[in-house]
Amino acid sequence: MAVWALGINHTTAPLDLRGRFAFAIEQIAPTLHALRTALGGQPEAALISTCNRTEVYCAAAQSQSERTLAWLAQCGGVSSDVLRAHAYALHDGPAARHAFRVACGLDSMVLGEPQILGQIKDAVRAAEQAGVLGTTLGQMFQRSFAVAKDVRTSTAIGTHSISMAAAAVRLAGQLFEDLADIHLLFVGAGAMIDLCATHFAAKTPKSMAIANRTLARGEELACKFGASVMHLSELPERLHEFDAVVSCTASTLPIIGLGAVERALKRRKHRPMFMVDLAVPRDIEPEVRALEDIYLYTVDDLASVVQTAQASRQAAVAQAEAIVDAGVQNFLHWLEQRSTVPLIQQLQAQTDAWRAAEIARARKLLARGDAVDDVLDALSRGLAQKMLHGALAELRGSDTAGRERASEAVRHFFLRKER
Repeated sequence: MAVWALGINHTTAPLDLRGRFAFAIEQIAPTLHALRTALGGQPEAALISTCNRTEVYCAAAQSQSERTLAWLAQCGGVSSDVLRAHAYALHDGPAARHAFRVACGLDSMVLGEPQILGQIKDAVRAAEQAGVLGTTLGQMFQRSFAVAKDVRTSTAIGTHSISMAAAAVRLAGQLFEDLADIHLLFVGAGAMIDLCATHFAAKTPKSMAIANRTLARGEELACKFGASVMHLSELPERLHEFDAVVSCTASTLPIIGLGAVERALKRRKHRPMFMVDLAVPRDIEPEVRALEDIYLYTVDDLASVVQTAQASRQAAVAQAEAIVDAGVQNFLHWLEQRSTVPLIQQLQAQTDAWRAAEIARARKLLARGDAVDDVLDALSRGLAQKMLHGALAELRGSDTAGRERASEAVRHFFLRKER
């Protein structure tokens, strides 16, 4: 069984290219079915899509990584050459090791961050519900989850981790003298906004508001933090009210445009605005960055902030990598053993057929009135002859090399001393 992984992440591809390959969780099932159709068979498949990466994992009798790349390039509306320049393709052991490292947070922008594990679990669950995960990928991911738990509990890899949310608070603190004096707007109501709101709420800002397409979800989050709530359609007219804006939605197009921000700045008399766009694709048009009095940061801009805590965890990386290596070797050993399963099944089917034939023959003899001892003797002799027939035929063969191989096999399987 071949396993391969194809992907792009924050280290290989720019933000706008990553945005072309962003898939919402509800898109995973139909996308995976389209992949299987494109590959012309029934490969096992899983798709992981986060702010910082999009990765396709497959398993089949033979690798089809080139066809996978062509399919993914078509999904993103770019040429295969453009995608290839920014993508990584991994096979078998390296593919499994990459999956394990991603699950452990060793390949994340924030070293050791725990959110990626939950995101992978959601993606695997979606693939399983779509009926495309399969035994091999299922085993690989389940083992990666166990290793990630081991890394989390037995190493200090996550100690002092600065999340994206904490990094946003740190940057805001550099612009505003006191975060308790600012009016804060969150756009979206997903897990990342929930995390950001938690971090900012600890600074007791003057006011907090949630803008969301679905008011019910926005109200649920607003109640949690004592914030007000508004519909996204109100955003252009109310943007000027806020000193800081943090946005992270699943929109495929920007929802905060250059014109809206220009009008907001005019009404604010050019008092500065702090904006963080954590969405992939972007929620805020990139041209906004060029405006005076606007401080706009994307997920990639936060990389330098989260790196500040990296050094203190490097000592734990080697220990984590060793745990990953052990987990990968165990998975590869399991995968290697899987190659003998068809042979084992054939052998079991053959011996069951022999056994059934001899039992049927024994029943006929008993029904005829033959002595039980004679029937048992005939049954045992019949089974022994059927099981030894192939080996004896090889030993009697005329080919010298064949007889030598058969002799060695017979000694190994039939003449070993009991331990």
